[in-house]
Amino acid sequence: MRTTVGIIGAGPAGLLLARLLHRAGIESVVLESRDRAYVERRQRAGILEQGTVDVLRAAGAGERLDREGLRHDGIELRFDRRRHRVDFPALTGGRSVTVYAQTEVCKDLIALQLEEGGPLLFEAEALAVVGAEGDRPRIPFRHQGREDVLECEYVVGCDGFWGVARRAFPDGVSRVFERSYPYAWLGILADVAPSHDELVYARHERGFALLSMRSPAVSRLYLQVPAGTDAGQWGDEEIWDELERRLETDDDWRLERGPITQKSVTPMRSFVHEPMRHGRLFLAGDAAHIVPPTGAKGLNLAVGDVVTLARALAHERETGSPELLDAYSATCLRRVWQAERFSYDMTTLLHRAPDATPFDARLQLARLDRIASSRAAETDLAEAYTGFPLG
Repeated sequence: MRTTVGIIGAGPAGLLLARLLHRAGIESVVLESRDRAYVERRQRAGILEQGTVDVLRAAGAGERLDREGLRHDGIELRFDRRRHRVDFPALTGGRSVTVYAQTEVCKDLIALQLEEGGPLLFEAEALAVVGAEGDRPRIPFRHQGREDVLECEYVVGCDGFWGVARRAFPDGVSRVFERSYPYAWLGILADVAPSHDELVYARHERGFALLSMRSPAVSRLYLQVPAGTDAGQWGDEEIWDELERRLETDDDWRLERGPITQKSVTPMRSFVHEPMRHGRLFLAGDAAHIVPPTGAKGLNLAVGDVVTLARALAHERETGSPELLDAYSATCLRRVWQAERFSYDMTTLLHRAPDATPFDARLQLARLDRIASSRAAETDLAEAYTGFPLG
């Protein structure tokens, strides 16, 4: 099997890249180790930056997003039983974010790819990337019990943190920067209308809490818990009681409770692999970088990567110049490190470390008070949250 661009992984990065390449007239094949049902129900991110929404619309994947996505013009910060709303459009010249789950983005892009695009092979496990330094890199893969090889001009690893693409980088080339956090998020889905019409980020002495949503009828909420926590250790009422404590305010706001349909624990990690290119092998999304979810940046960073790469591949096809491809890693990493910085800042601003001192607690409150009282500080948060420029 031969193609121009071999894409490993049918998450949002791989699927959107295939879509952008198709619209640019560039052939691709997508290999996904899981089945379609798994990809379409895998719960991940739910906040789309303004730039991500614009890209999906331009790619022809905005119809259901515009119909069912929930536009949010701000977030609420809670601390010391106080509430402060950050107004995104007023601070950013009109930008906003949209609540639309990654599962729904994948469903939309899969449908478009199967209807209009190149081959998308589910249950096709990429075994390695071979010959990235040469002109025709190859991806040996296993599909339906048979082994085959995909020959490409370029390979793009959109196969996540544990995928094979990053392992094809020689040891002497790779540089890794990472940080693990001593806490995690216990997340729930609940069949109850959200208790607030925008996301609520709460800093509390007992730990962080987040009120989010998946739809007008489904709430998504999170609690800071120790790293390594088993979700089954928490009973439903215990979760609701703790959320109520951490989200409490001095006014008459109340948390609505409902049946919990799903529990999971998300570890907190910061990770960057440099460079994001080796020969004709490129990394995108979680294969190259991980951010803690506090800043809502993971999916949006992946979109920035593939927009940059699709533009570079189209430029090379149209002009013969490799200039943009050669700049891919540096271009992406500028945005990646800004997102890492923002995600780290949001995480340390709102979470209580196990060894936190009273001094640390006072600094957190001072930082939050600065955001609430300074338009400049508030604008910095709003600009970062709604998205850094793509490319």
